[in-house]
Amino acid sequence: MRRITWIATLCCLAATAQAADVHLLTAARIHTSDPAQPQVQAMAWDASGRVLAVGDAKALLARYPDAERVDAGTATVVPGLIDAHGHLMGLGYALMQADLFGAGDKAEVITRLKAFEEKERLPDGAWLIGNGWDQNDWPEKTFPTAADLDAAFPDRPVWLERVDGHAGWANSAAMKLVDQAAPDRPLAGDWQPDGGRILREDDKATGVFVDEAMNLVRAQMPQPDDAYRAQALARALATAARDGLTGVHDMGVSREELALYKRFADDGKLTLRIDAYANGDSDALADLCANGAYRHPGGRLEMRGVKLYIDGALGSRGAALLGDYSDEAGNRGLLVTDPATYEGIVRKAKDCDVQVATHAIGDRGNRIVLDTYERVLGDDAKADHRWRVEHAQIVSREDIPRFAPLGVIASMQPTHATSDMPWAEERLGKERLFGAYAWQRFLHSGAHLALGSDFPVESPDPRLGLYAAVTRQDRDGHPPGGWLSDQRLSAAEALRGFTSDAAYAGFDEEQVGKLAPGMRADFVILGGDPLSVPVAQLDDLQIESTWVDGKPVYEADKPAKP
Repeated sequence: MRRITWIATLCCLAATAQAADVHLLTAARIHTSDPAQPQVQAMAWDASGRVLAVGDAKALLARYPDAERVDAGTATVVPGLIDAHGHLMGLGYALMQADLFGAGDKAEVITRLKAFEEKERLPDGAWLIGNGWDQNDWPEKTFPTAADLDAAFPDRPVWLERVDGHAGWANSAAMKLVDQAAPDRPLAGDWQPDGGRILREDDKATGVFVDEAMNLVRAQMPQPDDAYRAQALARALATAARDGLTGVHDMGVSREELALYKRFADDGKLTLRIDAYANGDSDALADLCANGAYRHPGGRLEMRGVKLYIDGALGSRGAALLGDYSDEAGNRGLLVTDPATYEGIVRKAKDCDVQVATHAIGDRGNRIVLDTYERVLGDDAKADHRWRVEHAQIVSREDIPRFAPLGVIASMQPTHATSDMPWAEERLGKERLFGAYAWQRFLHSGAHLALGSDFPVESPDPRLGLYAAVTRQDRDGHPPGGWLSDQRLSAAEALRGFTSDAAYAGFDEEQVGKLAPGMRADFVILGGDPLSVPVAQLDDLQIESTWVDGKPVYEADKPAKP
């Protein structure tokens, strides 16, 4: 791998307090995402991490002859990549649990769980927690049961969350704890919790809990302490930096999590720029209403929005549909929030001048959100509110044109399409695919499109998002030409979705998303050019380093000298 040549390293300069006022980067090409000057070869920034100038290398070298130099050689530089929808603490916790992503069957799940149990040396009685299973990857493609876990773990409680975070799988030991905690309302029977579903057979819980029903099991699990949460955050930040992320819109942040982020920011350990969205009608939203938007003085943390839910997920048949699921007659999914309650929270947020972002996956869920936004916004629909629909995954053809006039942003995740494409038509039928993962239809309608991953549901690596957006294929190149290929994005459209368009969705377009004078020097140095490499190589672009405020937060290992 090419070496990044340092005249003097920033860390040494900081240690000796002799840093120059200006730093200057040269590279084969710098994509700025600024239409006024889209490609340059040099960029200068000051000690505060603000861009001073971009342009021709010779001109900037002459202008700043004493600048500290960073020579990226033949590399390509792009603005810092922003994930417009992720779950930072969820990623951290996932990194500390048994990894079940990609498990090909239930036997492989058991094998991975046994290996994790041994590696972590879990004491007797401690919960075994994992995440990432997907029954759609298994030969039988049916939900598992507690019995599938009981032989391997007869006494230890086990809880495994599905890949989308909208269903969980428990063993009998875990369900026994739930029943002991609420003996007057056993899991057996025919009742269902609001906004959720307990899967049953002959009135007996099978072990799978969908959406709000998962909280019945979660309530019995030990809660992480401060040290565990801090370790989870540190792991998540390191992973984000390694993957080239300089910013994330963190969806569903509690008051306690925001306090943890503040501590990291105060201590100079926040290596990622976080736009936090409060976790529903909670203490965090109450703080926003009482005190207004929060911004950390360091510029790497803010909260000005709230994340709400209207329905579940498609993979667990919890997404709210206008008609029955094609593969399950009589099932139209779940509304995890009552529409009247939901509208009340939206009105509260509007009265508090809080940006609203709502999870909506099914066509019914999306219609309820759009109808609610339209009623609540009224004449203010033309104001600069930038309310969002998170996922906008399955939208009826009549509703796609409603986004732009309402000023609503479609916040979408390209890898959801390539993960779901093997079974989406089976769930929805061919007709409803018209509005499924319809990125180009949203762009052509005039709506703003912000891109993300929904990590840890998907990988946080934005290169996978760029690849999925441009190809609509899996990493083996299937299907040929891409799934629903007319909805593919160009490489430039995809890169904008992870840079300037994501910044716009967070009201940050004057700070990040572009490399232009006055903007923050957040950028990524890549081994190839995402706008010109063969699209099949987008997911394998080398991330050489990640920079926030003009300082490296990640550097790839350099090859050993011969």
